[in-house]
Amino acid sequence: MRFDTLAIHAAQPPDPQSGAVMTPIVLASTFAQDGPGKHKGYEYARTGNPTRNALEGCLAALEGARHGIAFASGCAATTTLLLTLRPGDHVVCCDDVYGGTFRIFDKVLRPLGVESDRVDLSRDVGALRGALRPTTRMVWIETPTNPLLKIIDIAELATLTHAASAKLVVDNTFATPALQRPLAFGADVVLHSTTKYLNGHSDVVGGAICLNDDPLAERLRFLQNAVGAVPSPFDCYLVLRGLKTLPVRMRAHVAGARAVVEFLRTRGDVKKVVWPGLDDHPGHALASRQMSAPGGMVTFEVEGGVPRASALLAKLRVFHCAESLGGVESLAELPSVMTHGSIPPELRRAAGIDDGLIRLSVGLEDPLDLVDDLRSALDATR
Repeated sequence: MRFDTLAIHAAQPPDPQSGAVMTPIVLASTFAQDGPGKHKGYEYARTGNPTRNALEGCLAALEGARHGIAFASGCAATTTLLLTLRPGDHVVCCDDVYGGTFRIFDKVLRPLGVESDRVDLSRDVGALRGALRPTTRMVWIETPTNPLLKIIDIAELATLTHAASAKLVVDNTFATPALQRPLAFGADVVLHSTTKYLNGHSDVVGGAICLNDDPLAERLRFLQNAVGAVPSPFDCYLVLRGLKTLPVRMRAHVAGARAVVEFLRTRGDVKKVVWPGLDDHPGHALASRQMSAPGGMVTFEVEGGVPRASALLAKLRVFHCAESLGGVESLAELPSVMTHGSIPPELRRAAGIDDGLIRLSVGLEDPLDLVDDLRSALDATR
């Protein structure tokens, strides 16, 4: 089946008992057994749940993976994957990542003895060679990155990573499998915050890991159960419902982003607009090969720096000033204060995250209304 069909039907047959075409929400915390160890595939809800299994199966199908494993948040998925490492192990991470990911590496894993280095892999994938150690076990990237929308060559990086006997992890939250499937380019693990585009309605927090590596999947399922950061059945239902409209929504997000970018480029008081769909984006050619469309995230900088950027966000009426992304509603934020505030200022600036950088998540409103909102805010803050 093709992607749009998989989003609606993968791992979601009609309920065999009632014929319900929507996957039931099974809220039971425990399941009756015919005798000790004799059950119908479920014994305790932390270990397994029919609604969660349906979500995991659908996510795996969309990413072209054998295994999908759901978690209570994107950070829970990240932490559980990193729990497969040991003290003394080393991770190479791209220099531009979500602030919560940086916090886990720097404040949680480093004190436990897992080292990490941040490298700009968007300009030269070969820079990885200089960062590798004998103890490197993972290379961790986002593409597009958050918030600078850098594009990293997954296939080339996979070759270098595997030559070092390490695993390549790709956070695919910004692109989603509707626009990019990292496993097809050689990645070992794909990670998502399902809170974002996959759910798409800003009403659930969740995470997921998709992969084809059977031994690693077995280890992750053990940790999923042992650590216990699992999503509730209702959260799984919400994400599963959101997945059904993912292909349609992503097409609309991209169209809206294009309209917003075209407008921002006409403004003399906008210093810089970043979107992989622009010809002058450094990763444009690679994004055109690696992604089916440039995505719905846009970043830009205005003349006037932080004071004006902050004032502009306060003037927006259709865009909400809020963290997160990927919902039906458009959001605007200042990463230096909000999503990336956990990264020290000197590291943010070294990565290219200016204090006045604005990140937009373009939603599904009429693009003309989004443009009018930005125009009004820009004019009011000149």
